[in-house]
Amino acid sequence: MPQPDRWIAHLDMDAFYASVELLRYPQLKGQAVVIGGRRADAPQQRADGSWHYARLRDYTGRGVVTTSTYAARDLGVFSAMGLMKAALRAPDAILLPADFDSYRKYSRLFKAAVAEVAPVIEDRGIDEIYIDLTDVPGVRDAVGHDPLGGVKAIAREIKNSVGRATGLTCSIGITPNKLLSKVASELDKPDGITVLTMEDLPGRIWPLAVRKINGIGPKAGDKLVKLGLETVGDIAAADPRWLIEQFGDSYGTWLHHASHGRDSRPVVTHSEPVSVSRETTFERDLHAVHDRALLGQIMDDLCERLANDLERKRYAGKTVGIKLRFEGFVTVTRDLTLKTAIRNAADIRAAVGQCLKRVTFDKRLRLMGVRISNLSHAGQEVAARASVNSPGTAAAPENLPLF
Repeated sequence: MPQPDRWIAHLDMDAFYASVELLRYPQLKGQAVVIGGRRADAPQQRADGSWHYARLRDYTGRGVVTTSTYAARDLGVFSAMGLMKAALRAPDAILLPADFDSYRKYSRLFKAAVAEVAPVIEDRGIDEIYIDLTDVPGVRDAVGHDPLGGVKAIAREIKNSVGRATGLTCSIGITPNKLLSKVASELDKPDGITVLTMEDLPGRIWPLAVRKINGIGPKAGDKLVKLGLETVGDIAAADPRWLIEQFGDSYGTWLHHASHGRDSRPVVTHSEPVSVSRETTFERDLHAVHDRALLGQIMDDLCERLANDLERKRYAGKTVGIKLRFEGFVTVTRDLTLKTAIRNAADIRAAVGQCLKRVTFDKRLRLMGVRISNLSHAGQEVAARASVNSPGTAAAPENLPLF
C-alpha cells in the first residue's frame, strides 16, 4: 500500500478540563460532572472522610458550562450552556469550579510529552495540537501484514507518553493533512487512534454531516442543507462550478477541495499572531434583555478564556473588539484602542463593556465573540490596570440593555 507524502496528526485531549478535575477527584470517574461552578461549589470533605458535592439542581445564578464529562454530555449538557438550563437536563450532575492554573499546568505537561516523541508541533490551544510525523523514525515501517503499523505504533507511543506524564487520555487522528486529521481525531473519541488515507475518504469522511468539516460554520452549514447537501459526500458529488455560483469563488472552491480531503497547509511551529480571539455560538437565539444575565456570564467566560490564552502565549494587546451575530446572520463588530496594552480578564471585560455601548440590540443574538489585537510581547511593560476611556467613544444611550 503506497503511503502519503505526509503524515499529519491532530491530538485532542479528551474532555480536558473535566479530566483534569477527575485526577483530583478520581471517585467521580464515570459520573456526570459539569465544570463551571463557583469556588463555593468546590467539594467538601466531611469529618468521616466522605465527600459532599454540589449538584446542578441546587445551582442558582447566571453561570455557564465550561465543559462536561462524556457522561454529562450523554444527558445533553455541553459547553456554553447556561447552568440553569443544564440543571433541567441533568439535575443530579456534580458541579465543580474551574481551575485554569491546573489546566495550564497539564497543557504544558502533555505538549512536552509529545515533543519527546515528535518535536514538530503546532500549538492550537490549551488542549489540542497538530504534529508533523512525516520524518519521525519508523513511521513508514510495516508491522506484520499492516502497512500502516508504523504510524499506528508512533500514535500509541505518543498516547502512552501523554498518559505517563499526565494520567490523562487523548484522541489522535492521523491523515495526509491537517483538515482530515482534525476530523479524524473526533471519530473514535475518547482515547482513540484513527489513521486514514485518501482511500478511506468514501467510507469514513463522506458519510459525515457537513458541519464535521472544520471551516463549515452554522451559516454555511444551514445553507448547504437547504440546498440538499447534508453530508460531506454530497458536497464532493456537487459540480464545483455550481458550488462557486452558490458560495462565491473562494469559499465555493474551498468547499470542493475540502470535501475531497485536499489541504496543503504546513504544520506551523511558530508564528506571530495578528490577534487572539474567543467566540461561541448559542444553542438558541438569546434576547438582550430577557437573557441579559446569561449573556453577561457568557461574555465574562469568553474574556476569562481570552485572558488565559494571552497569558499562555505571553502577549498583551491594545485593541479590544467584539463580534456579535444577530438573527438573520447580521454581524456587527466594534473595536476600542487603549493607550496601554492589557491582558487580564477584568481589563478586557471593561473594554468590551465600552464596545457594547455602541451597539443597538434590536434583534436576538446567535453568536458572541471577543478579540484582542495590536499585540505586543508581555515582556514589555503592561499596566496592571489600564484605563478603557477613549476619546470619541460614544456614550451609552439610555436604557440600553448592556450585559
